[in-house]
Parts: sequence; C-alpha cells; structure tokens
Amino acid sequence: MSTLVIIGAGPRGTGLLERIAANAAELLPADRPLDIHLVDPHPPGGGRIWRYEQSPLLRMNSMAEDVTMFTDESSTIEGPVRPGPSLAEWARQPEEFAPYAPVPDPAVRQELRSLTPTDFPTRRAQSAYLDWTFRRAVAELPPHITVTVHRETARSVTGPADGPQLVRLSDGVLTADQVVLTLGHLGSTPEPRHRASAAFAARHGRFHLAPAFSSDVDLSGIAPGEQLILRGLGLAFVDLVALLTEGRGGRYEETADGLRYHPSGREPVIHAGSRRGVPYHSKTGYRLQGPPAPLPRYFDTAAVDGLLERPGQLELRRDVWPLMAKEIGFGHYHELFHAHPERTALPWAGFLDRYDRHGWYDPELAELIRESVPDPADRLDFEALDRPLTGLRPADPEELQRHLRAYIAADADRRADPAHSADLGAFLGLLSLYAHLPRLVAAGRLTARSVAEELDGWWSGFFGFLASGPPGFRLRQLLALSEAGILRFLGADLRVEPDESTGTFLATSPTVPGHTVRGTALIEGYLPRHALARTDDPVLRALHHSGRILEEVVADDTHTHRSGLLSTAPADGRILDPGLGGAPHPRRTALGPHTNGRSYAAFARPRTNAPAFRQNDATARALLHALAQPPEPVGNRETDRGPRGTRVTDQGPRVPRGPGLLGCCPVAPGQ
Repeated sequence: MSTLVIIGAGPRGTGLLERIAANAAELLPADRPLDIHLVDPHPPGGGRIWRYEQSPLLRMNSMAEDVTMFTDESSTIEGPVRPGPSLAEWARQPEEFAPYAPVPDPAVRQELRSLTPTDFPTRRAQSAYLDWTFRRAVAELPPHITVTVHRETARSVTGPADGPQLVRLSDGVLTADQVVLTLGHLGSTPEPRHRASAAFAARHGRFHLAPAFSSDVDLSGIAPGEQLILRGLGLAFVDLVALLTEGRGGRYEETADGLRYHPSGREPVIHAGSRRGVPYHSKTGYRLQGPPAPLPRYFDTAAVDGLLERPGQLELRRDVWPLMAKEIGFGHYHELFHAHPERTALPWAGFLDRYDRHGWYDPELAELIRESVPDPADRLDFEALDRPLTGLRPADPEELQRHLRAYIAADADRRADPAHSADLGAFLGLLSLYAHLPRLVAAGRLTARSVAEELDGWWSGFFGFLASGPPGFRLRQLLALSEAGILRFLGADLRVEPDESTGTFLATSPTVPGHTVRGTALIEGYLPRHALARTDDPVLRALHHSGRILEEVVADDTHTHRSGLLSTAPADGRILDPGLGGAPHPRRTALGPHTNGRSYAAFARPRTNAPAFRQNDATARALLHALAQPPEPVGNRETDRGPRGTRVTDQGPRVPRGPGLLGCCPVAPGQ
C-alpha cells in the first residue's frame, strides 16, 4: 500500500482530492492500493478560512453563480473533465447532488433555500458547499483508495528524498510516500513596524491589531466611542467595520431617503484611510448584457511567447502592462459596443479593426476611443481609476466626507446598473490575464524591482481594487455609517505615527493638509502577507529552519527582492529543495497562495479555465504516476501510521455520525 499525506484540507486540498478521484482510474492500478491522510485542525472542505464557525455577518465577495470547485468545458487539462454544480446550482436543490447530507444549521439551510444566483452568500453558506464538495470527492474515489481525516496540526515533515517521509502530528507520526502542503492563506508573525506599533500600544495601554484574518480577530479590546484609526479600505476593512457595528448590535433601516444606520452605542468612531483613500470598487450585481468577449485576444500564448523572446529583462509596467491593459479594454469595449450600441459612434467591426492596430498608450488609440465613445463615463481610464483623489483639495475634513459619500454612492449605483455592464466586461478581461501571467512570472524574466514594486506591489493592489471589492450593499452600509458619524474618511496616502507625549496614534493625509486625528486604537485593516521567514505554519517553519525549502528570491544587477513565498516548480508544485541543489523534491509538493504560484485561487468562476484547476490536475497526475510505483518496504504500514484519525469509508454516505460531529463539519475530530 502507498500513502499520501495532504496537509491542509481546505478548498485547495479538496480540489486536489477531486482531481485525484478524476484521474485515479487511468493512472493508479487496482493492485496499487492508496491510503490518503488529510491533516487539518479545521473541518475538511472549508478549512480555516471557510470554516462554519465564524460570524454570519461575513460574506463572500462573489455571486453564488460565480463560484465553482469543478472543471468544465473551458478547462485545458490532461485529465478528465468532471463537471459539477456551482454554489448557486447546488444550493437550489442540494438533495439532488450525491452524497446528500442535511446542513445542520437551520439558518444556513434557510439561506441556501432562498439564495438566488446573483446573491452574495455568507461564508457559512460557502462552508456548506465546500463540505459537500469534499464528500463528493471522497465518494468518487475508486475502492482501492481510502481516506482518513486527522483533525490535528502537522508539526514537521522529515525524511530522505529517496525514502519515506515522516509527518509528525501531536499524537504520533504518519509515514508517507508523498506529502502535499495545501495550507491555504497563512499568517506571519508581525513585521518590525507592526511590532513597534504593538510595543507602543502596550506601553500606553492602547489597542493595536496587526494584519490578520477578520474571522480570527478579537475586537473586544476596543471600547465604545473609542477613536479608532483603521488603515486599509479593502475587504478586511469591510469585514472589520461590519463586526464593529452590526456585530455590536447596530442595525440598518431602509428609508425613503436610503439606508439609515441606528447605532447601539457600543461602536467606536472609525477613522479610515489608505494609499488611494477610497474603498474598493464594489462587485457588479448583474450579468453581461451582450455576448461574452472571446478572451484572451492580446495577452495570449503568442503574446507571452513574444515577450519571452525579447532580449534583456522585462518591466511589468513598461513591457507587459500595455498588453494587459489592452486586453481589459477589449473586454470593456466589446460589451459596450454589443450591449449598448446606442452609446457608440462606430460599428464594432470598424472599431475593432483600428483597435487591433495600436498599443494601449498610442495617441491613435486614444483618438479612436474619443471618436467612437462620446461619453467620457463610458471610456476606460486606468490612471483615473487608480488614483481617484488626485487633485482633490477639500477645504476641511467635512468637505472630504461629503466628497467620499458622493463617490461611494456613484460607485454603488453604477455597479448595480446593467447600463454600465461594460464594467463587467472589463472585469472579465482582467480575470483572463491570469491564464498567462503566471507563465510570464515563472519564466523569471521580470526584473527584481518590477516583481517587488509592480507585480507584488502596484499590480496586486490595483487588481484587488478593481476586481476583489465587496458586494454593493456593503458600500451603501458604509454610506449610512458615514452619515451616522460612525465612519470618517481620512484621505489618501495615509500616514500613522505614534506620539509618545500623548500615547496616541496620529493619522494625517495630504488630502486634507494640516488635519490630524488622534486615535487610541490602531488596526492594520488588511490581510497578512505571507513571509516564509516569519510564517506561523509549523511545517514550513521547521523546513525553513532546517534549510530544506527556498524563499523565492528575484535578483538582478541592481536589486534583490525576497517575496516571502515558497519556491516551487510551476508545472506541478514540487518543492525546490536546497539539499538537492535547488531541484524539485521528488516526494514533497506545495500548492496555494503561500507559494510562488501567486495567482492560484482555490475556487473560480465557471468557464474561465481556472489556473488552479489546471495545476491541481497536473499535480494529481504527477502524484498518481509516482504512487503507482511499488513503495519501498518500510515495515508494517498500519503500525507506522501512528496517530489515529477518522476513516472516511467507501460505503454509504461516507460521513461519520455520532457525538464527534461538530456543526456542519463532515467528519469527527481525530482521536
């Protein structure tokens, strides 16, 4: 019998398991039994981030119809395509999808029954979908593959490259032929500047929160009415505001004048700012009104081949971004011309013929767009989008509040109005870039400065700002909170400094020169960026300390950039091992956001040929090829396994029942 240990049983581990089930009939003979062990302290399927045990106030930032865990006709994979329902399709009639098990929480059951395709579900609803996805993946495994779940934290992975791997848990050791780290989003110990802020807060009895996952934080140390500075205006900011307002008993009321917030009296006063000074754009709440654009057109295989053939190193903004921008623009204008032709002045064929000929920043292209798109509101201007407060000089903080309320209201209205569906076309163009951007990154042709400042800096933030915003109703809630005086905006290029003389945090922005806010609490309202040298994962920490993994380092003649990400082989995620001269380890693999893959999200929109699904398939096939070989004799496998877990059987519904079942969790904790 061969043994595979997957450390991390959240969406990425579940997706890999689904691909193992899809490929096993072809690649793993029936006379090669396989024992798979899933190790995760959190429930399989949802894992840490999507576990059931989190606030019902926390929502997804995707519509229910835009979330799938399954390959489809768009997937360019070597293994078999196994279609499955999106979250919306599954929620409509979950009993029709085997293996069916009722969702334990009646509130989640009710949400699923009433969920429409264009609703933004709670994270608890997504947890239920991922629970079912995990159980379906197990159910589709052939009889000679068994699965055991350990509700434990893996502590270390050791063993020679040419022999069995030892995975240490708190109550024993698992012996494995192959180990995969599907750890999901990881935290890190605070970086120096956050440690300094924490030490300042401790000296003065103040509250400080370093970057963290919203579902994990303890906000009880923030007092009612306290002056809180919240740095960051992205998704974490939106979640934290919800927990500090509705989560403390406040409520919203629909009135003839719009949404109104009724405070509970337990809220702090939240002063929020960021580099841009405005919240992320909300997600669109509608579908395309015209036919989908045939993406990609300008940032495709041939375009990336052309970039890689150029001599010298590449800069993202100089060499790559113009092609990316033109692709996004193609999605935008394709939708505008097909769905709203009355707002254009040229036939689509004539526009496209001239659009094809010019680069994004060519004057001829700018003239074409001015000529054919009369209303500036229908034109795509990335620079204006990226820095919306440039040139704004309000007379005082109150004028800034009025300006931001008008800005947010206009954004919420636009993202809810199908008349502006060109925005969704641009969004789909944006997503299409990830079909080929990872390949360009993996080739190592970007300069170190470009990777550090542009790819991991500007581009990451710009993509999130345009494409990863909250549901539209969240922006209307921010408006109501602003009007109630609970939320106040600080402006762009926010600067926060400690003041030892008063023991307070001072917040300033050049948007309102001379204006200073004193806060007695500071929250870094953004997600932690993984740093391998400071990782909070014990397996990665042990491997790093023993010199058996590499941090991605990009270096050239003038710069060196340490990304904090784990270096892996791009094709199948094999971990690059310094002990093997930097070659891929034959028995250790890692997939997910803590690796240099960067863009590989665990689930995706249907029919987008998701990079994560392609990598899951390639990795599953590589693992099955390796596991199909006769294993080395390592003694009695039942004895070597060590710790006991919950065996997910190959009979019946495959879901253990009994006192160990927790919430919506599909299996009992490890024993």
